[in-house]
Amino acid sequence: MAGNSKRRGATRNAGSKKGATVGTGGKGRKALEGKGPTPKAEERPYHKAYKAKQRSDAAAAKAPTQASRKPRDKSSGNLELIVGRNSVLEALRTELPANVLHVYNRIDADDRVTQLVGLAVAQGVEVRETTKARLDTLADGQTHQGIALEVPPYVYAEPEDLLIAASPVRILVADHIQDPRNLGAIMRSAAAFGASGVVVPERRAAGVTVAAWKVSAGAAARIPVARATNLTRTLEDYKSAGLFVLGLDADGDVSLPESNLLDGPLVIVVGAEGEGLSRLVREACDQVASIPIAATTESLNASVAASIALYEASKAVSR
Repeated sequence: MAGNSKRRGATRNAGSKKGATVGTGGKGRKALEGKGPTPKAEERPYHKAYKAKQRSDAAAAKAPTQASRKPRDKSSGNLELIVGRNSVLEALRTELPANVLHVYNRIDADDRVTQLVGLAVAQGVEVRETTKARLDTLADGQTHQGIALEVPPYVYAEPEDLLIAASPVRILVADHIQDPRNLGAIMRSAAAFGASGVVVPERRAAGVTVAAWKVSAGAAARIPVARATNLTRTLEDYKSAGLFVLGLDADGDVSLPESNLLDGPLVIVVGAEGEGLSRLVREACDQVASIPIAATTESLNASVAASIALYEASKAVSR
């Protein structure tokens, strides 16, 4: 009954723990604590997604990052590799510039292995023992025989650099030669006949690769090779510098021995295998000459044609 607070049991003792006391607002109750939003599947240890993420993170930690990759990693695109005992020995004999010689750490050394390791040490090439798994990765399916040689990318000259040479200037231009072995043979001929250098297009043409270097028989170390962004423009620049441009083609205007351009500063242009000179390059030539051959032979290999033209030019200068 209201106002009868003095009756027995109407109020609880101040020390009682049951129920709410006056003015508490329910603060004495045991509050319910929420657990928050439901965790993602990959954050729950008992879930299969959690285990999959753990495996993925572990694999990512072991893999090299883009910043930590070394320039000679295959993924960088800068690696030139020679594999096999005979090939590596031949490359070292011609003093092909190299960075690292990889040798299988359990290789059965024979005379070739002993010799190529000795050549590498003498030339200052790092010799590195490695596992078969690493060699398999580097060789990318090629038979390596426990030996692989890393070669740095070739450093090209600029076309104008070839004008700085002993008189008369002789420059050989390869008009979109596709086979690096042909390019290597052209480089070898250019070096043999004292040419100032070789020019190749920057795109859609063979460059100085390991294959070209090997065929050049070391000539690549003695003669500069330049890359031209625009071959026609480069020929026009050479003409402005005082050189004549002589193209080689089976349908030439004159026979090569009859050319009147051979004894002066000269650019000799050889066309691609099968296609010959491209239209714009042919139009940029001061003269197009043909090499006399037997009627039973359709055409000459590009490197052979270059050799003959360089020989004829060297004869004309010495007269």
